[in-house]
Amino acid sequence: MRFFASQHEFAYSWEEVSTNNWRKYCPWNDKASHVIAVDTLSRSLDDSTHILRTERLITCRQSMPMWVKKIMGGDDTSYVYEVSYVDPKAKRVTMCSQNLTWAELLQVQEKVQYTPSSNAENHTTFEQSAKIIALCGGWQKIKNSIEDISLERFRQNAVKGREGFERVLEISREVFAKQREEAKLQREGAAA
Repeated sequence: MRFFASQHEFAYSWEEVSTNNWRKYCPWNDKASHVIAVDTLSRSLDDSTHILRTERLITCRQSMPMWVKKIMGGDDTSYVYEVSYVDPKAKRVTMCSQNLTWAELLQVQEKVQYTPSSNAENHTTFEQSAKIIALCGGWQKIKNSIEDISLERFRQNAVKGREGFERVLEISREVFAKQREEAKLQREGAAA
């Protein structure tokens, strides 16, 4: 079993981050070209807590070594199941994901949280953790090797994910500022 943990500060408010979380895999994110579809399976709002719960299926195209394809069969398409909770009162977004593809051999369980920063106003703290478990049986040395390779790949993808989301936040701020300015000019023009 291997563990991963990281923390990052986004120079964007919690409102901006929690809103743009739904755009994480949009065309603005040039680091997420491997994500080919995001399907919302269910969405519900708890009347008493106002927590929004969403289930999504994320379809990815992940390259894998040819020898793995020959042994295991299959193609480069993989699926991830994600459940997220947006708590507007506590100002916390929590996302938990689990790989569905080859989960009987390797499980990757990830948890992400976005909360307002305690260090800087209008910044958001991003905390990410993952647990990677090889279930392939056999020698411990093989399991350890699979977990180590998977952890390194997860670490590299985590960096790309943060960079891509940073870009989404940047573009979103620009687009919404432009829209606000255009709306202001239209109001001023209508009032004149």
